Amino acid sequence: MSAYQHAIQAVVQRTGLSAHVIRIWEKRYGAVVPERTGTNRRLYSDEQVERLGLLRQLTQAGQSIGAIATQPLERLRQIAGDTLGTAVPVAGRTAGVAVDPAAALLAAGIAAVRELDAAALGATLRQAELQLGAQGMLQRFAAPLAQSLGELWRAGTITAAHEHFATAVLRVHLARSVGDFAARADAPVLVTATPAGQLHELGALLAAAAAANLGWNVVYLGASLPAAEIAGAAVQRKARAVALSLVYPHDDPALVPALELLRELLPASTALLVGGRAVPALQSVLERLGARQVRDLDGLGALLDGLRAQRAG
Repeated sequence: MSAYQHAIQAVVQRTGLSAHVIRIWEKRYGAVVPERTGTNRRLYSDEQVERLGLLRQLTQAGQSIGAIATQPLERLRQIAGDTLGTAVPVAGRTAGVAVDPAAALLAAGIAAVRELDAAALGATLRQAELQLGAQGMLQRFAAPLAQSLGELWRAGTITAAHEHFATAVLRVHLARSVGDFAARADAPVLVTATPAGQLHELGALLAAAAAANLGWNVVYLGASLPAAEIAGAAVQRKARAVALSLVYPHDDPALVPALELLRELLPASTALLVGGRAVPALQSVLERLGARQVRDLDGLGALLDGLRAQRAG
């Protein structure tokens, strides 16, 4: 039997990576070289599956894929042991990568979205909270799920309907989660939304839930709101910060004027936090406006903690 026996969907299930990411890592970084069948289907070996699983864990821990993609497998195991503090398979074992329960949850979540199965996606969200905790569910399941769905949508593997379906299910679940972490009346207020034309709201939803977990009073406004309405809500609630998610399209000609108007209308004491895939393309604009750029939920938490400390001081 050939050592190359795992189809790409099996690799997706075992590693938690999306098929699109696996292909990008192959083509752009040379992470693995699968065998091709007569019908041009990719097949992967046990060693390659382990390799991809380790690469996923290490990139989630902050490693650059470009720096580690071509490292020998034994070296990846060593880096994983040092970085993650977790036992990894020794040479010669073919049992696949263990370690991250979030990988299996993520694969189940993606499968539920593909099937448009709300009950299955809801059950996976509840299981993620049980296994990972509330903050762990956000950082290790919900945020990677949103990223994977975005990649699948851009690759044409799923449709906009699938992404809207996932957003609807997550909105209900995360709204319940926000309610579970009701903050004190005197806690600082965060307004979250996406500006007009930005219809992808999963990032804003995740920011709202993460902030609520950290004890903030959250006002979630939803997607595609005019700058004046976002600013009006922030002024009315005396918000300490406004958090925006900018995903697509990053080159909307109305986006920069909207950001400029929002900054103009907000009080100087209200911080503007901006995250999402469109941020790198808007970096110079955001710096000019004094907006604080959010890379991930960890970064958001650090910014919110800093703002809270300033308020207390």
